[in-house]
Amino acid sequence: MTKGAASQTEVLAGLVERVTFHNAENGFCVLRVKARGHRDLVTTVGHAAMISAGEWITASGAWINDRSHGLQFKAQFLRTSAPSSIDGIEKYLGSGMIRGIGPVYARRMVKMFGKDVFDIIEDKPERLREVAGIGPKRAARITSGWADQKVIREIMVFLHEHGAGTARAVRIFKTYGTDAVQVMSENPYRLARDIRGIGFRTADMIAAKLGIEKTAMIRVRAGISHALSEAMGDGHCGLPRQDLAGLAGKLLEVPADLIETAILEELQEGTVIADRVGETDCVFLAGLYHAEKGIAKQIARIARGHLPWPEIDTEKALPWIEQKTGLSLAASQAEAIRLALAAKIMVITGGPLDLRALSRDRLGHGTGPRGRETRYPHAAR
Repeated sequence: MTKGAASQTEVLAGLVERVTFHNAENGFCVLRVKARGHRDLVTTVGHAAMISAGEWITASGAWINDRSHGLQFKAQFLRTSAPSSIDGIEKYLGSGMIRGIGPVYARRMVKMFGKDVFDIIEDKPERLREVAGIGPKRAARITSGWADQKVIREIMVFLHEHGAGTARAVRIFKTYGTDAVQVMSENPYRLARDIRGIGFRTADMIAAKLGIEKTAMIRVRAGISHALSEAMGDGHCGLPRQDLAGLAGKLLEVPADLIETAILEELQEGTVIADRVGETDCVFLAGLYHAEKGIAKQIARIARGHLPWPEIDTEKALPWIEQKTGLSLAASQAEAIRLALAAKIMVITGGPLDLRALSRDRLGHGTGPRGRETRYPHAAR
């Protein structure tokens, strides 16, 4: 999608005339909305756990120009509510959103009960049988479908009220379903662990809105994993225990004794793992620790094996390489090739390689992503 110059945040309110597209997995939707203050239908894109024609939406966002589809309103926040007009009620009931009701029965129900139809479904469902064609089984399906919709709506309202934007609220609902409110109320820091795209800081903001204190143990324990994740971003697989305590204290702004208690509890639960590196006591995220152990095991296995190719005479191979590439190899480049041909394992250090540097230098020196000099290879024989 190509955006034009986005205007400042605006509010759009109106009736959903048509749901052009809705992705049930992530909630992304494209709507045609009969909006207040607009003569023509407005194309609105955003996120909603469930959405139906006839619903009333309130959205905040900005206008964008899409290269293929023209002017659209891109909603950063989108809240739905049951329609109040006769036309909207009929569209909503007939959309297929509620089990047991299609366009025909929607028309009959609205004709019979008018704007009171929602109250009838919720408070006097036995009266549904007054509508021609609705028997006990269909009435039960309608009542059940309406209850499901009500639960979803209440969950989304709760998520919005406690700091979850619409897109995040959809992901939360899709992950936990009807348990979403309970999960968030008991431990909002689970969001950072369970849902991709929601980090500690977002979970911490939600927790604050829920009234969870900065010194609460669920927060401090979650902060231990957050501190290790921050260190991982700098290339560390773990941290010395003392360094971890210092970093966590700085990030969380809580006393050192709480940090130590949290580390102990995380170790007992197995979320993090303690090990020694040389003479230093270190702590690792459990997943990363096991991955590192697995890699080491595989390297040891390969190191015990035989070279998977016949012996190659490097003194003959090097001139051949120079002839094929048109390059004159430096001494370090020639040594790198000798190691590559004789070793079963090569470790190329310096993080993800700058392939352009590799292309220029072939096998000598390159630079890592932060401009650090990278020398390779180191061979494990």
